Amino acid sequence: VAIEKKDHTQKGMVAFYSTDGKPLAAYDVGALPDMVAFSPDGRFAVVACEGEPSDDYTIDPVGHIAVLDLKKGVMEAKVSLLGFEQWNEKIPAGARVVKPGAAAAVDFEPEYAAVSADSNTAFVTLQENNAVAIVDLAGAKIKDVVGLGYKDHSKHALDASNKDGKINIQTWPVKGMYQPDTIATFTKGKDVYFITANEGDAKDYDGWSEETRIGKLTLDPKAFPNAASLQEKSNLGRLKTTTSMGDTDGDGDHDELYSYGARSFSIWDAKGKQVFDSGDAIEKLIAKEHPEFFNAKDTENAFDDRSDDKGPEPEALAVGDMDGRTIAFIGLERDGGILVYDVTDPKAPVFQTYMTSRHFAGDPEAGTAGDLAPEGMRFIAADESPNGKPMLAVAYEVSGSTTLYEVVSK
Repeated sequence: VAIEKKDHTQKGMVAFYSTDGKPLAAYDVGALPDMVAFSPDGRFAVVACEGEPSDDYTIDPVGHIAVLDLKKGVMEAKVSLLGFEQWNEKIPAGARVVKPGAAAAVDFEPEYAAVSADSNTAFVTLQENNAVAIVDLAGAKIKDVVGLGYKDHSKHALDASNKDGKINIQTWPVKGMYQPDTIATFTKGKDVYFITANEGDAKDYDGWSEETRIGKLTLDPKAFPNAASLQEKSNLGRLKTTTSMGDTDGDGDHDELYSYGARSFSIWDAKGKQVFDSGDAIEKLIAKEHPEFFNAKDTENAFDDRSDDKGPEPEALAVGDMDGRTIAFIGLERDGGILVYDVTDPKAPVFQTYMTSRHFAGDPEAGTAGDLAPEGMRFIAADESPNGKPMLAVAYEVSGSTTLYEVVSK
């Protein structure tokens, strides 16, 4: 269990319990431990210690990845706290330091961890920083930080406005930051891949915020000769963007535009090279499935309410093997639905189905709208399932529900 201090800028801890709730041991780790992942062999526990700043941004603790070696058991764990100081001098291409002037070791915020099937390597998302850290577990060291780059929305469409009164999925001169939350790994032959749910997130605090809207920026007239049209609320004016990137020549106006999240899921090889991205398939799918509630909130059945933010918001992930195939499940936090893809060929995933247990006829506030906001998922293989059939367990954040689904092969 990851436990943050009441003052989340102080070091938190990780506690181990038996499955009947007996406390076994606890260890100090970095500030704001956000997530714990065990290696498949049980040898290591990997903790993403986010190190978020205080609300007034006067304190910004260092981000860490904690590796607990459990070779001698949970009572004698060896704790290694891994920081990012070696990247202070040079930020990886395609990654970003969010707050201008901040050191990478302070600005990097580990979010979620996954471990390869051979238990040798952990992949940890640095969500706000648009990067993934690759960790050698036995050596207890960060081998690399890989910048994920930016999605070209002049090729991959999105709906950018919640004030146009319609579904309007089209291309725009915007770059999307992948900024994944959840990450999972799978193996094909000898090759390791990781898959990301590209949710997006900004650093937005009382003391400092990068977040604004494109309509509030001053756009470079050469880069955007049609700036007035682009900045209309029905076009790009409402789309949330960052003030910390985009002024490439330092003259005070923006030459490039960025949005949070890629509204997709992606597959990457073990070195962080993208081999697949779902493009604009998710928004197009939900537009088809329930157009009257397209890009709705997870707390309100309002049409097109999230288009200016991060759309359907891919958040949760699970991957599992069944019937000789590798299947990925992608949970959409705001929309509430779950996408199912066959990723047996990581470079050419095949869509299988979309399902939702959200009831749009119900009232989210009254608790009658079914399951809302999938936050975490686990695939349960048939040989580990209580009924001998593969299952998917989903924890829903807003509805507070946990639901088990039987997974049936098509």
